Amino acid sequence: METLRRLRGLDEARRVLLAQRGIEPEELPPALLERTRRVVGEVRTAQEAVERIVAAVRERGDEAVRELTRAFDGVELGELRVSQDEIDAAARRVPPKTYRALEAAAERIQRFHTRAKRLSWIDFTTEGGALGQLIIPIERVGVYAPGGRAIYPSTVLMAAIPARVAGVAEVVLVSPPGPGGSVADALLAAARVAGIDAVYRVGGAQAVAALAFGTASIPRVDKIVGPGNLFVVLAKQLVYGRVGIDGLPGPTECLIVADDSASPRYLAADFLAQAEHDPLASPVLIVTSEAVAEAALAEARALLAAAPRREIIEQSLAARGAVVVVDSVEEAIQLANEFAPEHLALCVRDAFDRLGLVRNAGGVFVGELSAESVGDYTAGPSHIMPTGGTARFASPLSVDDFVKITSVFSFGRDELARIGPPAIELARAEGLEAHARAIEVRLEDRSA
Repeated sequence: METLRRLRGLDEARRVLLAQRGIEPEELPPALLERTRRVVGEVRTAQEAVERIVAAVRERGDEAVRELTRAFDGVELGELRVSQDEIDAAARRVPPKTYRALEAAAERIQRFHTRAKRLSWIDFTTEGGALGQLIIPIERVGVYAPGGRAIYPSTVLMAAIPARVAGVAEVVLVSPPGPGGSVADALLAAARVAGIDAVYRVGGAQAVAALAFGTASIPRVDKIVGPGNLFVVLAKQLVYGRVGIDGLPGPTECLIVADDSASPRYLAADFLAQAEHDPLASPVLIVTSEAVAEAALAEARALLAAAPRREIIEQSLAARGAVVVVDSVEEAIQLANEFAPEHLALCVRDAFDRLGLVRNAGGVFVGELSAESVGDYTAGPSHIMPTGGTARFASPLSVDDFVKITSVFSFGRDELARIGPPAIELARAEGLEAHARAIEVRLEDRSA
């Protein structure tokens, strides 16, 4: 906690905080670099390594997937697909209380996304034409679920259920294998609750490549969603265009705006909760009261002493944590809009009155009882949200990520007579005579 940055004023905070946005650096740690070189040859960066991994899977399919899994995960794979018997057995091994919690979360997630689902529409005009949109589900989606430092069965629900609500015909899951080639019981239980069609014991960049290009065992998908490590993020970036992706999620971010009415204990609890995700998580507290800031830090020290993931939290606080004191809530939200955090908490008086000031955030937690941790599990909206400042232009995962919009055009004769001539003029202004004539022949036919 003593290494946590204390920043004062808008200018200093802006300079420091905005410099830390973005995904992990591409330079590989020495130990990982050595192992990667043994597998793919001489490389200097993660980008080079991922390019070779993706190329290997594209060229050699299952053979490359098994080889890379053996090298990176130390697992000798047999069948890549997890059998239904394995999934059912894993679901039985999960504590009943945990399974019921997965079902409760799934029900909330499904209800929220059903409410958000868009429908096809066509409006017929009085001039004999029509315009509209067809909302068409994507056919096949691949979900990536991390399985390394921590497992996230909640992510399986948060990705797969919106896809199901959108009408996706087939949803498959990939996740790194553990010892013996097994996928974590909790992930398999979540896959069962979410109604996933198939699970494959493959992770890393090789899993992304397999989903993008297809192999003998793993079907090619139309879109890949879900968070992962640096190799996964870079692989998604590399295959984009051949398949769709939801984004390039990086380490989690939590930005809390508080005034002198906020509970220091609540602030400290939220601050540490997001920090325990990852050493590169960004926990930031912006507060208008020096006294509340100091009280929150004192509470955080007390909570940290008993935290099981204390080492990760301390690394996160030292690398990307900050406590900022500003003059007003308006200044705090201004800074939050520039930072564009994944999670934004408004722990201030009349919090809903301030909601209209927010422009850039993945999710806004309004009022100090609105713990961000609930949003991670049982609130309903997906917890897969934009990070690294991308909330300036990106949105959380939703049913909209799993549909395509097809425009519908139909013109009656009277309507064509009205909107055709300006279209002809614009076509000729662009030097496209054939475009203009395609309209004119119809108008000439009408007057004949």
